[in-house]
Amino acid sequence: MIVLTPTAVTKVTEFMAENDAADQGLRVAVLPGGCSGFQYSLNIEDAPEGDDDVLDVEGVRVFVDPFSAQYLEGVEVDYVSTMMGSGFAFRNPNAAGGCGCGSSFTV
Repeated sequence: MIVLTPTAVTKVTEFMAENDAADQGLRVAVLPGGCSGFQYSLNIEDAPEGDDDVLDVEGVRVFVDPFSAQYLEGVEVDYVSTMMGSGFAFRNPNAAGGCGCGSSFTV
């Protein structure tokens, strides 16, 4: 469902090491908003919600809520560093369009 690149796994693991909750994981979510209608959200959370899908992606626990799951099929999450800055980037094969900010999309 979701792919984390090796660079993204390394960064997420570093962030998770700062918080030592036993059930913690990476929440990957799609929220209404942004320039194009939807935007991505990443958070380290202590535990999943009751209706979350809990995935093991390259050794990282990933939490996905039912609303977000429909938009995240085949999404690749990477961590990139450029002269403009560093951060997580999303490649969504299902997105029909996006905007210049790189963090919002339309379906």
